[in-house]
Amino acid sequence: MIITCAIIDDEPLAAGLLESYAKKTPYLNLSGTYSSAVEAMKHLRDNPVQLLFLDIQMPELSGIEFAKILPKETKIIFTTAFPQYAIEGFKVNALDYLLKPISYNDFLKATDKALDWFSVSQRQDAHRRDRFMFVKSDYKLQRVCLDDILYVEGLKDYVRFYLKNGEQVMSLMSMKKLEEYLPRPEFLRTHRSFIVHMTETPLVERFRIVFNGVQIPISDNYKEDVQKYFDDHTLV
Repeated sequence: MIITCAIIDDEPLAAGLLESYAKKTPYLNLSGTYSSAVEAMKHLRDNPVQLLFLDIQMPELSGIEFAKILPKETKIIFTTAFPQYAIEGFKVNALDYLLKPISYNDFLKATDKALDWFSVSQRQDAHRRDRFMFVKSDYKLQRVCLDDILYVEGLKDYVRFYLKNGEQVMSLMSMKKLEEYLPRPEFLRTHRSFIVHMTETPLVERFRIVFNGVQIPISDNYKEDVQKYFDDHTLV
């Protein structure tokens, strides 16, 4: 996978160093380097990138301010000499936060994180588009259609898919990995042991989701997301 990226930094030495790092990283395609966010806007509007290496303290428009107006599809790795901006950086969903002077090792760790994020996102897009996935079950690959899933139960190193036709499919995988692949908020984790297909939810009773008499718990760790989903879909 190749990630298209750009650098925005008003310090020529820092920008040059990042350029050299990007050019020797095989999965990065550097489309441009800009000395300010204002300059970058003129080019990125017509030539968007997937990943930005973005300085924070810049004239006219700071990196934090610029991040707030970027498309949500554009991911950010902040590059700065000032650690006090870290919290603000993560508030705008930055993938990482690199402190200058930046070593190639730190640069590579951050870009590897970006590569993982885009790889997962790409697979999620495929699942959303095709509406099915193959899972390993009893030494074979079994097709599972997303529309057929009612809920999934985690059982140590396995997960069990409960399907509309009453069939159950066991597969060796973690709930965390499955949760990353399934599209949100259509599928939500309600408990450490359960993921529910929310659009198939037939009944909620005493803040438990009920499928054919089976009660799926909603734990405190996941209550906020589940409650928001119900609030958004409740007619009052």
